[in-house]
Amino acid sequence: MMNSHLPFAKLDAIWVYLAASPLLGLTVTLVAYLIALNIYARAKHNPLANPVLIAVAIVVAALKITDTPYRTYFEGAQFVHFLLGPATVALALPLYRQWDKLKRGALPLLGGLMAGSLTAIISAVGIAKLFGASHQTLASLAPKSVTTPIAMAVAEKVGGIPSLTAVLVISTGVFGAVSARWILDAVRVREPEVRGFAIGVASHGIGTARAFQVSEEMGAFSGLGMGLNGVFTAFVVPVLLPVILRWL
Repeated sequence: MMNSHLPFAKLDAIWVYLAASPLLGLTVTLVAYLIALNIYARAKHNPLANPVLIAVAIVVAALKITDTPYRTYFEGAQFVHFLLGPATVALALPLYRQWDKLKRGALPLLGGLMAGSLTAIISAVGIAKLFGASHQTLASLAPKSVTTPIAMAVAEKVGGIPSLTAVLVISTGVFGAVSARWILDAVRVREPEVRGFAIGVASHGIGTARAFQVSEEMGAFSGLGMGLNGVFTAFVVPVLLPVILRWL
C-alpha cells in the first residue's frame, strides 16, 4: 500500500521544491510550450492550433490551479523574457541573406510600413472610441501591433495600462498568425517577401515565428516589418494619439 503512494509522494516533493525556487517559472513555461508544440504537430501545423496560444492557456491554467502568484512564476520565466532581445537581434542574419531584395523594394516597403502602422493605430483607437472606451483603454490599444516591450513602454508613456497592452499585443499576434494566410490569399498577395512584411507589421513576433515556419525569406521580411514598425510606432503614437482623440 505504501509503495502505491510512492510516485505521488515523489511528485509532491518535486512540486514543493520547484514552487520554492525560481525554476518554477522556467519549468512551467518550457513544459507548456513542449506540450503546445506537440499538439501543433499533431494538428498538422494548422494555424488554429497556434502553439503560443495553447502554451499561454496551459500556463494560466497551471498558475490558477496551483494558486501560484504571477510574481513567483515570473522569477523563473524572466530568463525566457531576457532571451527575447538576443532572438530579435538574431533576425538580422536571415534578413542579411535577403539584402538584394531589400534594396530593390526599399521604397514600397517604406510605404507599406507607414500604411500598415497608421491603419493599425487609427482603426483600433477609432473603433474603441466609438464604443465609449476610456482614455486609458485607448492609450493601451494604440501600440498593440508592435512587440511587447516597445508596446508596454509606449502605452505607459501615453497614459495607458502596460499590463492591458501586453494582453492586447499577444491577442493581436495570435490573431495575425492564425488568420494571415487566409486574408493574404483572399486579397491575392502571393509574393513571400510581401506576405512576410505584412505579417511582421501587423502581428510582430508571434506572426514572425509563424512566417519562419513557411520559409526563411518570409520570416526575414516579417522580422524587418516587426522591427521597423516598433521604431515607427514608438515615435508616432505619442504625437498621433492626441490628434486622433481631438478629431474624434
